[in-house]
Amino acid sequence: MTTTPQDKQGEKRFTREALRALSKEELIDIIVLQREQIETLMEQAARVKALEAQVEELKRRLGMNSQNSSKPPSSDAPDAQPPKSKGGGKRKPGGQAGHEGYHRELLPVEEVDKVVAVKPSACEHCGRKLDGEDPQPQRHQVWEIPEIKPYVQEFQLHGLWCRDCGKFTRASLPEGVRAGAFGPRLQATIALLSGVYRLSKRSVESVLADFFHIPISLGSICACEAAVSEALGEAVEQAREHVQSAEVLHADETGWREANNKAWLWVAVTGTVTVFMIHAKRGQVAARELLGAFCGVLVSDRWGGYNFYNGLRQWCWAHLRRDFTAFSEYPGKAGEIGAALIQHCDHMFQWWHRVRDGTLKRSTFRQYMWRLRADVEELLREGTQCGHQKMERSCKRILKGAEHLWTFVRVPGVEPTNNTAERGVRPGVLWRKGSFGTHSAEGSRFVERIMTAAATCKQQQRNVTEYITQACIARLHDRPIPSLLPTSPRKS
Repeated sequence: MTTTPQDKQGEKRFTREALRALSKEELIDIIVLQREQIETLMEQAARVKALEAQVEELKRRLGMNSQNSSKPPSSDAPDAQPPKSKGGGKRKPGGQAGHEGYHRELLPVEEVDKVVAVKPSACEHCGRKLDGEDPQPQRHQVWEIPEIKPYVQEFQLHGLWCRDCGKFTRASLPEGVRAGAFGPRLQATIALLSGVYRLSKRSVESVLADFFHIPISLGSICACEAAVSEALGEAVEQAREHVQSAEVLHADETGWREANNKAWLWVAVTGTVTVFMIHAKRGQVAARELLGAFCGVLVSDRWGGYNFYNGLRQWCWAHLRRDFTAFSEYPGKAGEIGAALIQHCDHMFQWWHRVRDGTLKRSTFRQYMWRLRADVEELLREGTQCGHQKMERSCKRILKGAEHLWTFVRVPGVEPTNNTAERGVRPGVLWRKGSFGTHSAEGSRFVERIMTAAATCKQQQRNVTEYITQACIARLHDRPIPSLLPTSPRKS
């Protein structure tokens, strides 16, 4: 029986003597076959390497949470570990040692609706009957909500015939009385229930019926929202122009839906004014519209939509730390560099908190930060050659705009994080989760305006109900709408 080269190769034993006994054609067959097998093995090795990289990427994604990525805390798994306290220790729930407790202040007696004098009838020790007055009785106040009964005013519009010309004339509503069935304060309350407290239209309908004994239809709720939106339009536009002239502006954006189409909710926050904007785009077109003629310091994350801005910028170090945490979870040199970056980041925050508390001079802080800056940028340069492709790309992008990391060190009034804007946009995130966005452009304008009014009034410690009520009254009387701008000379 003749042995073929394939059979001999299958035996995996090619001795020199055996190979010498083969013909030239048989040797060529063996070489060709082995080359094919080597090529197959190389292809398999490349595929294994690609699959290993894919597995690593999937493992990384599975391990992503709010601590090592831009994912929100609400996306964390139920069994995820809560963020570690920056103080380093575990605190018990409730008030901490040394914390000054909260006590409700008593109203002055003249502001109390009813005073009830309670006197003891007999001595609790011997039983003797007691009389007289206590000049300083112990005071105890109980707050209660009275039963709410809606105030209904009826206007009877008489129609009369003229004795001279014989024509009929019907009286018109007095100035300041709207043709609809709901007054300014009720309109403001409806807008707040849906726009600030994020109740659904049906929930608003139930609240008005259960608490205020006011019957209302879903269509009337929408009409009241539209009326409030129109009343706030001028003031919100004025607020938008104000934030675009601020010295420092925090900006952020989050996903939204308008009429079942993808959109974005943008926010611009200064020290005293917050403005919201819903836009179909997330890129530079929307960012330019939000910022307008702004030329101050822009605090934001590293989203490319802001890259057109040529003024001073401050990148968010909270986002940066999450990236460093992700780096530290990579194997080998990449993980070591990530861990070192986290250390430097935490040192920066410790010093910065001391600057804010007044326990560290800003001049000393600057000296600390020049050295830290050199160390961080050197580590980032090492990260560009760490052997981990994703981290190398990230480090290159950060280094490309490294000057945006340190603006807060030299410019007073600039924070190292964009937490201000992230807190500002949070109500919009909650609204989106509850209502899935808006159904029309008009609904989006209502969201922009009511959220702008609510956030700005909160910043300025103004009563948002009173503000929106006064705006609705001004609209009815065709008077200037009250401004949302701060009345104090404090800078934004």
